[in-house]
Amino acid sequence: MNRLKFLKKIKFPKLGHPSTGQLIFFGVTVALSAAVFIFVSNFTACWALTDLPGISPASCEGGLGALTQFNPEGTPIALEDLPPTPLVAPESALPPAWDGASRINILFIGLDARDWAANQGPPRSDTMILFTIDPLTKTAGMLSIPRDLWVNIPGFGYSRINTAYSSGEGAQLPDGGPGLAMKTVEQLLGVPVHYFAQIDFLTFIDMVNVLGCITVVPEERLVLDPIGSGLDHVVITPGGERELCGWKVLAYARTRKTEGGDSDRSRRQQQVIFALQQKIFDPEVFPSLIAQAPTLYKQLSKGIHTNMPLEDAIKLAVLGKDISRDSIKTGVIDTSMVTFDNVILGGENASIMKPVADKIRVLRDEIFTSSGPLSPLSQGDPSVLMRDEEARVRILDGTFTGIDQRAGAFFQSYGMNVTEVGSAPEAYGSTVIILYGPKLYTLRWMQGVFGISNRQIKFSPDPSSSVDIEIRIGSDIAGSIP
Repeated sequence: MNRLKFLKKIKFPKLGHPSTGQLIFFGVTVALSAAVFIFVSNFTACWALTDLPGISPASCEGGLGALTQFNPEGTPIALEDLPPTPLVAPESALPPAWDGASRINILFIGLDARDWAANQGPPRSDTMILFTIDPLTKTAGMLSIPRDLWVNIPGFGYSRINTAYSSGEGAQLPDGGPGLAMKTVEQLLGVPVHYFAQIDFLTFIDMVNVLGCITVVPEERLVLDPIGSGLDHVVITPGGERELCGWKVLAYARTRKTEGGDSDRSRRQQQVIFALQQKIFDPEVFPSLIAQAPTLYKQLSKGIHTNMPLEDAIKLAVLGKDISRDSIKTGVIDTSMVTFDNVILGGENASIMKPVADKIRVLRDEIFTSSGPLSPLSQGDPSVLMRDEEARVRILDGTFTGIDQRAGAFFQSYGMNVTEVGSAPEAYGSTVIILYGPKLYTLRWMQGVFGISNRQIKFSPDPSSSVDIEIRIGSDIAGSIP
């Protein structure tokens, strides 16, 4: 019996008024399904000791990490000469809860065990992965984000992305470290982040012990370093399949002492994720997991933390069984998508990775859209492509000289589909273009005709918006409008 036929025969309990047993079953199923997609890195137990968001336990309290520059009011400020965040989303409240039908994005966070062990304050995130599921197409994707990526952390200025979690915890923000990490990733990629999930490393090892050993194919010699003392290091070599069990699975995903560093580690983590997924849905394993549901729930739930409600978790678990391995896209923001630089953080020299916006945007579109990269889609005359796209455009006057109507008529004369005009919320020296939908031909036309740079473009995906593009006219192009 193949896996799909087996899964189709599984009968899930009806959801009317679930019993305690049903809740335990669903809780464990969700926990196991979610855990296989979590970055198995330097997890700590900090979040397991108290509920997040809020104040960390005493062993995790501290300052704002590497963000050490402040203005006279005590607010952190960014360093000088900083690059713009590649894909900017507006700073706003976190997205609404999942409706069960739209694409859902979940941020999985692994924390840096060294910060916790050294009692240096709230831990930084050692690794991040953004997982996406599209219920309509039954597809999914994973995007790995390097910890040294140089980004704008909302409210704190520019720093490595791994300080977002510790900054949110140290400042005791309402949504804590997870909330600030979610907002930072939203702003970086221009896609909403609905939920987060964490698992501590001991719980992960317990889960692996329940599932059994997995098979991996190492591409280079690795020294597996266990967390804690009392265990010998293990060396594995390339040249075929290798069986890993228990703590060795975690160590295989954690090590970064290779030529490719974090990029290699990200790919190994995704390899482990798929191996665990295959193990969970193995027809010979899955029934036993169901039979052990009450015990597993008691054993594992204390080490898994998420803000996902049970109702949404149930929807996600039921959906997950219908997504095949071939329908899951993977990507890593690697060295080909960044430039390297050095800055001073916390009084020390620090290496950083500055994102290359266009390259990351293409990778994002490959994973977070059903049709692949949004740009370029075709070749031809930019004016014709712009007109054929029929993007709904809102024109706003950022010069406060009353040119909104004239500007609307001006762009319409080129065939642009202007549907709204008005005044901008503030004055603009440089024109700003905000994309609410994937209408990139109109954007390309504006770039070609008016020389709009990437710094003047903001991505703010919003399917409910009444327009696809908003052009806030600044004084830089006002003189071109008759």
